[in-house]
Amino acid sequence: MKLYATWFTLAAVTATSVFSQNASLPASSAVKKGAVEKITVHGKSLEGNLEGDSPDRTVFVYLPPSYSTQKNRRFPVVYLLHGYGLTGERWVPFINLPDAADKDAAQGTAKEMILVSPDAFTKYSGSMYSNSPVTGDWETFIAEDLVSYIDSHYRTLATRMSRGLAGHSMGGYGTVRIGMKRPDVFSSLYIMSACCLLNNPGAGRGQAASKQPAKQAPPPNAGKGKGKGGAFGNVQAAEAAAWSPNPQNPPDFFDLPTKDGELQPAIAAKWVANSPLAMIDQYATNLKKYHAIAGDCGLQDGLFASNQQMDELFTRLGIAHTFQSYEGDHTNHVKERFEANVLPFFSDNLTFAQSKR
Repeated sequence: MKLYATWFTLAAVTATSVFSQNASLPASSAVKKGAVEKITVHGKSLEGNLEGDSPDRTVFVYLPPSYSTQKNRRFPVVYLLHGYGLTGERWVPFINLPDAADKDAAQGTAKEMILVSPDAFTKYSGSMYSNSPVTGDWETFIAEDLVSYIDSHYRTLATRMSRGLAGHSMGGYGTVRIGMKRPDVFSSLYIMSACCLLNNPGAGRGQAASKQPAKQAPPPNAGKGKGKGGAFGNVQAAEAAAWSPNPQNPPDFFDLPTKDGELQPAIAAKWVANSPLAMIDQYATNLKKYHAIAGDCGLQDGLFASNQQMDELFTRLGIAHTFQSYEGDHTNHVKERFEANVLPFFSDNLTFAQSKR
């Protein structure tokens, strides 16, 4: 169905780095302001990763306006996963958080929710939200370590029906990957322009990561070895660390799908095995447990074809969902869609009432 970055520096104003932003809204609007806390969450699931990334992860937590005034009220939580090459600090303004959430709440477009954004920037510029001895078990970190921490430190509605998961690009991939495995934790998913839906080195991936120019794949040997060359110079190394780890192959501890210009079929098969388009059939029963699933992608996005294939696969398997296409590329309407589509989707589908026991 065809429907249709602003950057700032986070400022610490308390020991927990609490801040609020609404400068873009007119003073006369009387919009109540939420706040964002910058915290650190230890990931037991990330301990001992061979990349040497810290298991202590920065996390940004948006608390809606009523959180500070209604002390007995509990809130649903949406976990937001950023794209490849971004940090949590850059992702927050990229989706215009907290302004978008404050505006939606003031206008009645979406109800108040807690929004949580973990920083998944790693040695090679992105974790791929996968499970690997090289990167650590990011699936479990998101679904267990992080969820447990948030539920124990904030006034949440700590049930799956009050938890959502969403992400863009690499974060969209993470939403599909984690979501299909953990319907026990989350009840609603929103998948924005997911990357890496079919990783087939033998056929030429063409699967760009977040902010990768449309229809442009990473260079064949990008990021090989030491992870130098900038964010997208690291993309192949990030994927290899996540999908073809090899603890017996120091110093990088991964295998690439090509060696001396020759395809390595066994390694390439591992990449295909980590592709949602190859995995979804196995998890159809899990995906049918979700209360709501939605996705979107721009028509001019280089990832549109694979996202459309995922939509078609969901339909063939009888997985209830919605999918929207819109005029836009990979990044130019993410901010607007977060405010107009993502937050209202979770407002409509999460449970906001505390269950009676």
